[in-house]
Amino acid sequence: MHIKEFQQLISRKYERRDRERGTPLTFMWLVEEIGELATTLAKDEDLKNKQDEFADVFAWLCTLANINDVDLEKACEKYIKNQVDGFK
Repeated sequence: MHIKEFQQLISRKYERRDRERGTPLTFMWLVEEIGELATTLAKDEDLKNKQDEFADVFAWLCTLANINDVDLEKACEKYIKNQVDGFK
């Protein structure tokens, strides 16, 4: 599955409700999921828990991108085309 396909799947399932929630609250959900991922990594939990938390973070990132009309696959092209200078 490509990033665009996953982002579209998330859009079909959740976008109407996500747009109603808005960017600030959706961002807070993303931050909460990042916190859960951080806890999972800090505790060095099993692979299944890590996978679940990574998936949740990615799904919420897609949600946030959808309600802000950002195509994540297109946005990631800068890495494919070596348009990133240095390290951040």
